[in-house]
Amino acid sequence: MILARRSLIAGTAALLAGCDKVVEHPAARRILFMGEDMQRGLQRALVDRNALAPEFRPEQRSPFFRPNGTRDPGTPEYAAMRAGNFAEWRLQIGGLVARPLSLALTDLAAFPQRAQITRHDCVEGWSAIAKWQGPQLGEVLKAAGLRDAARYIVFTCADLYGGAPYYESIDLIDAFHPQTILAWALNDQFLPVMNGAPCRLRVERQLGYKHAKYLMRIDAVASLAGVGKGKGGYWEDNVDYDWYAGI
Repeated sequence: MILARRSLIAGTAALLAGCDKVVEHPAARRILFMGEDMQRGLQRALVDRNALAPEFRPEQRSPFFRPNGTRDPGTPEYAAMRAGNFAEWRLQIGGLVARPLSLALTDLAAFPQRAQITRHDCVEGWSAIAKWQGPQLGEVLKAAGLRDAARYIVFTCADLYGGAPYYESIDLIDAFHPQTILAWALNDQFLPVMNGAPCRLRVERQLGYKHAKYLMRIDAVASLAGVGKGKGGYWEDNVDYDWYAGI
């Protein structure tokens, strides 16, 4: 089922120039996401979501990791942070937490680090293998102290879509998965702008659009009802992408 879905995505997406072009192809969109409710239910029932995504050897890395989605937020605020090498950037951790945090890059680097070489599978139909490094999201959330009512983690980004920040969300199973990290390094270098500098989410068991780039805020919430149009992510709200994009 999962392999068939990946093949269907790749085949359909080959007709498209990128994620934003799906909106212009309603027939392709229907094909791309037909049967998603059934697939999601079966996947959750049959697949161990705590299992690790495959990891690779250094020599298996792709020679180039192409960007997905936004290449540069292009806002004055982001340009100012970029000009200062992101010294003034802060990642805000809030919502249903006991101890809201404001984290600089140095703070993220002070957490225990995880490095992993994994494959990125994009809904556009391409894949690439790269090394990512950063703290586990679960450790950051523990430092903030999740409240009992928290059920989802929402990510708000610096890049704008339709004049509003890009957003995504995952549940606590993925948030505390050991391979879910806040990556600030790609292939042993600071993240390039096109790949999400200064920090992006890596949620390795899901498709690329769930890996939010240019992170600015992380909020713990009880429900997705108040997030965007209620489906939990920009593409889910506007292009009918599946909220759970497990692979």
